[in-house]
Amino acid sequence: MRYPHPIHLYVTCNAERLASSLDFSEVISLDSYIESVYNKLVEKDPEQKVFHQAALEVLETLEPAINKYPIYKEKAVLERITEPERVIMFRVPWVDKDGKIQVNRGFRVQFNSAIGPYKGGLRFHPTVNLGVLKFLGFEQIFKNSLTGLPMGGGKGGSDFDPKGKTDEEVRNFCYSFMLELYRHIGQFIDVPAGDIGVGGREIGYLYGAYRKATNNHGTCVLTGKGQGWGGSLIRPEATGYGCVYFVEEMLKTRKEDIKGKVACISGSGNVAQYTAEKLLDLGAKVIAMSDSSGWIHDPEGIDREKLAWIMELKNVRRGRIKEYVEQFKSATYSTSGSPWQLKCDLAFPSATQNEVDANEAKALVDNGVIAVGEGANMPTVPEGIEIFLEHNVLFGPAKAANAGGVSVSGLEMAQNSMRYFWTREEVDRRLNEIMVNIHKSAYETAEHFGKKGNYVFGANIAGFLKVANAMITQGFFA
Repeated sequence: MRYPHPIHLYVTCNAERLASSLDFSEVISLDSYIESVYNKLVEKDPEQKVFHQAALEVLETLEPAINKYPIYKEKAVLERITEPERVIMFRVPWVDKDGKIQVNRGFRVQFNSAIGPYKGGLRFHPTVNLGVLKFLGFEQIFKNSLTGLPMGGGKGGSDFDPKGKTDEEVRNFCYSFMLELYRHIGQFIDVPAGDIGVGGREIGYLYGAYRKATNNHGTCVLTGKGQGWGGSLIRPEATGYGCVYFVEEMLKTRKEDIKGKVACISGSGNVAQYTAEKLLDLGAKVIAMSDSSGWIHDPEGIDREKLAWIMELKNVRRGRIKEYVEQFKSATYSTSGSPWQLKCDLAFPSATQNEVDANEAKALVDNGVIAVGEGANMPTVPEGIEIFLEHNVLFGPAKAANAGGVSVSGLEMAQNSMRYFWTREEVDRRLNEIMVNIHKSAYETAEHFGKKGNYVFGANIAGFLKVANAMITQGFFA
């Protein structure tokens, strides 16, 4: 056999601006073949800076695998895996509260289905464009591969902003969006989920529209559903819980644990909330959270009572994090800087892509951080990752650390197929097991290729091998 069987490897708003400021040519030296693949991506779509960043981050770590197993080059796997199998773009007309027709763009990037149906979220945010969704879909390929579940990679969404919209406006938009999307998804084709701007309310409207359009109670078609109509227990918590489980495994490699550690979290949405909850479960102290307006620092710690207040603020009242300091006088609020300037042991960037730049990474190192778990997708710029690795900080990249969400989405699909539901304890046990295995796969793969402790390297190669082998086995068209 000329390529490795995967069984022995266990198998925000300013994102575009930040990505466009990165000069990748100064930080890498690539194998000529890999460089040619990357250059072609840039030449074909020069404006898709965030996608180029994501592709480069993966490609530059694959060089040892490509050199060791030349079949991947012979079968043009890199050229195929960096090109989506299908891109769907459509208009979404909807009626606002004043009775006026508005029009947004809708997208679905079906990137790779070699190991299973396309799986990935829908994002509703003004920054959404094709380049952003290609970046997210590309990352999803490897993240889903790492879970060990049979799921391919995809992503979708719209430049629609649900923030500030009435429930009726959001419903009108979701119905119009799904009246096009339903043609392209299905239990064995493509199974979307939620993402930024797409929570329980939006999933409910989308699912209702799907049922009306198809006359089909397609419980396996969307994940993140309500628990009374096909949803899984632990799904809302899964990304945050999983990220903490991954960091817990990283700490064990240095005979450390989470108990007693001080943690900073960016964001205050779903991922950040349940990251905080699990950290409290394991005995850590959370001192900071944020939103797009600013951030809070509570040196006394965000305890369970305070966290419950934040959840009500964000999930029910849809308020801003600055209101926290009016309720809890122990805290301060700032619109400048970020939580990363605080002294902490653990950092969980859980807001959006490219939120941790080189200066903030250096600040975290100077303030004693020992482990970073990416709750958001690609929140750390390449220079920041290099700083963490150079200073021996345990760094859990997004495709490994935040795979808990899609893992429980996969478990939701399994339960839907069985027409059966597991208990909260059973789903949480399975989630923890998956995250432990993802850590094991990334850690041992990095060690196998002489990069012990480099989880970026290990996660990329471990995720790649399973998908690449499937593509080769299925023929050149796969």
